[in-house]
Amino acid sequence: MTETLSLQQLNELDEAGFIAALDGIFEHAPWVAAGAYARRPFATVTALHGGLMQAVMERPEEERVAFVAAHPDLAGKAARAGAIAPASVSEQAGLGLDRLSDTEYERFERLNAAYRARFGFPFVICVRRQTRDAILDAFEARLAHERAQELATALDEIGHITRLRLVERVTGAGLPKTTGRLSTHVLDTHKGAPAQGVKVELFEVGASGRALLAQAVTNADGRTAAPLIGDVPLRIGTYEIVFAIGAYFAARGLDLPEKPFLGEVPIRFSISEPEGHYHVPLVATPWSYSTYRGS
Repeated sequence: MTETLSLQQLNELDEAGFIAALDGIFEHAPWVAAGAYARRPFATVTALHGGLMQAVMERPEEERVAFVAAHPDLAGKAARAGAIAPASVSEQAGLGLDRLSDTEYERFERLNAAYRARFGFPFVICVRRQTRDAILDAFEARLAHERAQELATALDEIGHITRLRLVERVTGAGLPKTTGRLSTHVLDTHKGAPAQGVKVELFEVGASGRALLAQAVTNADGRTAAPLIGDVPLRIGTYEIVFAIGAYFAARGLDLPEKPFLGEVPIRFSISEPEGHYHVPLVATPWSYSTYRGS
């Protein structure tokens, strides 16, 4: 694990030390850090990342294409063999791209081959901001783009990838926004108060089914003690929060039918802003409920 350092320490390094300290943030491209070195000192970590990206964008198009082409295929043979940069290994594994079924691998190989044939460089996306379904949807959609648009998109995605890597390596003022938050709370409008003791479950919903991501119980404020997702990017995709509201109202001792009108209430929604705040509350009585995107 590469050692973290402060922005002040980074600004004070000589060129060789500066390049070494940022090794691996831009894959196989120490020239990126070398190009940004002359712009020191950087006042913020955001400015540092901007300087690094500027070093990329100033290169001629053929060099930018070669830079993108040095990135690995998603779920490709090299990735499965671990023969790619350590950061990429970890990022792809974090989404389970090293544990796909044979059918899923075949789909990725088909899309990788079609994309390379069309554009001459690999499909690049920040997997830490995506669900698996969202990546496959983006793969299909981006195959219809023009080459100039795809080169710009690939470089933008590299910006997201490297921004996340940089904030794990360098501490200091002006960190770029890299994380999101998903929160909830439950209001009992029959009682006119927050609903305490409601079991809440969060699922990711995709083509292969539903995966449980988090479980919690609401506190006296009707909220969970911690966000359902926090301190990481929210992955683009579809989700479902299931509220066990029937058990909550039964525990209140209300005069309800033997089979209550509401049992579990599922709220299905999509996330498209990985660095955003999604607040998905439930407002309920024993006979009705509503939701909205709050703040």
